[in-house]
Amino acid sequence: MSHPFDNLTPDYMLDAVDAAGFLSDGRLLQLNSFENRVYQVGQEEGPPVIVKFYRPQRWSDEQILEEHAFSLFLAERDLPVVAPIEKGGTSLFHCDDFSFAVFRRAGGHAPELANDDHLEQLGRTLARWHACGSDRPYTMRPTLQIVDDIRTASTFLCDDVVDLNYRGQYRDVTGQILEKVAQQLNESAFPLLNVHGDCHTGNILWRPNADNQGGPHFVDLDDSLRAPAMQDIWMLLSGDNDEQQHQLRVLARGYDTFLPFPWNQTRLIEPLRLRRIINYDAWLAKRWDDPAFPPAFPWFESMNYWGNQVTLLQQQLQDLP
Repeated sequence: MSHPFDNLTPDYMLDAVDAAGFLSDGRLLQLNSFENRVYQVGQEEGPPVIVKFYRPQRWSDEQILEEHAFSLFLAERDLPVVAPIEKGGTSLFHCDDFSFAVFRRAGGHAPELANDDHLEQLGRTLARWHACGSDRPYTMRPTLQIVDDIRTASTFLCDDVVDLNYRGQYRDVTGQILEKVAQQLNESAFPLLNVHGDCHTGNILWRPNADNQGGPHFVDLDDSLRAPAMQDIWMLLSGDNDEQQHQLRVLARGYDTFLPFPWNQTRLIEPLRLRRIINYDAWLAKRWDDPAFPPAFPWFESMNYWGNQVTLLQQQLQDLP
């Protein structure tokens, strides 16, 4: 079965990039991305650029441009964000049914979450970001709704995706999760701001800065949305409870430099984790017609996977505050 991304042949992409005003030298290197298609493209003049072809029909042009405008707003305020390149008065280009954006190439490595200096710098940078995220609220992009997002994703999975041998157990545990989260969580109590949305270490490059000590640079704001600040913080935690509590204290030490750390939002961590687990499975299921997905995630269709997911969700249910 054909998929829209099948039309992204090398010649097609190079012609599109040339037409946007970035004269390529014919070099094309595919980078790791599943939601979109991302390539490094060599230029006849200047360094290579990174070109992102957006998945058709996921975002409207208005939603993409709003995220671009926020990225550029952050960059103008010296936030370390890899923002899209503007040319001809726009940051979003089109070729047939595809929208695409061009970014400067930025190298680096993932931050070390066991390194307190890295964590403290991440805390400071996120606080500066969140201060800007309060100043320029999104109007086009989505708002994170923990209960509604879990309900939508789990209903979709139970209707048609979860292996029949585990569908009843999956429906029961997600129903218990929804009931408990809805009872204990007043989502309206937490202020919303523009967040990165997918703030894991794969989207943070540790790069040299002015003092050559290194610092975080954020890439790929494709999932940026309105959400509580904790959405950008909890994915920087790892290890057992004691380790995560230490990491929170170090992040807070940096965050407090610019904004009060949102300690009252720590009770969102486990609900946010559950939202990510369930949404990830729904994302895989909805993308299964993309030929890149079955070879990359062959375990997704196995019966054992869903048995393991039921066990994981039952454990997470016990961890809810």
